[in-house]
Amino acid sequence: MIARMPARPAPGETAPDFELPGTEGTFRLADHRGKVVVLLFYPGDNTPVCTRQFCSYRDHADEVSDLDAVIVGISDQDLDSHAQFVDKHGLNVPLLADTGKAVAKLYGTQSRVLGTKRSVVVIAPDGTVHARHDHTLGLDYLGVDEIRALLPTRPAPASGS
Repeated sequence: MIARMPARPAPGETAPDFELPGTEGTFRLADHRGKVVVLLFYPGDNTPVCTRQFCSYRDHADEVSDLDAVIVGISDQDLDSHAQFVDKHGLNVPLLADTGKAVAKLYGTQSRVLGTKRSVVVIAPDGTVHARHDHTLGLDYLGVDEIRALLPTRPAPASGS
């Protein structure tokens, strides 16, 4: 039996910085320091599972907003493909074009066989990876409640006496 190495960067490690063009402008991870960031790596625009995934976020827009996190999708299609995908389905999650697959490689979500693998990487406000979920085959995805479960817990609001 071959032991499988955990995907890198692993929780507790520094999230590699990157900059990519996106459907809502250029996205720089460093610009979001101090916030929770959720990176949704996915195989491709307009594929059956990816379409269901991103339409589920659209259909639960209030719950996505309540996550209080910066959420972006990342795949290796170009900006035109992403824009068409967003327009066709009325998507509410910005999509980033990782056409050279450099960011997918940085985050260990690139496969020679499958291309960009479906993965969720949650980055804590301090810039470290808080959690990640790597799908084996990419035939399913995490819904809003499952993403919520991966987020860092926030301190309870102080109660006044």
